[in-house]
Amino acid sequence: MRYPSIDVLVEKTGSKYTLVALAAKRARQLRETGKVLIEQPKSRKHVGMALEEIAFDKLTFDRKK
Repeated sequence: MRYPSIDVLVEKTGSKYTLVALAAKRARQLRETGKVLIEQPKSRKHVGMALEEIAFDKLTFDRKK
């Protein structure tokens, strides 16, 4: 995967594990609703669209302690 960069995504989420969990959850939501938060995503796949949303700061999350 070239876009968005894994380094940028991990920096925004804090860890690879958080990134995977967030992207998977959002990809399931995209599959069910089809409502994309960004205009004209480069990816046609749900996981790719979810990662693009994370890269463009369209998704927020709370880290539970």
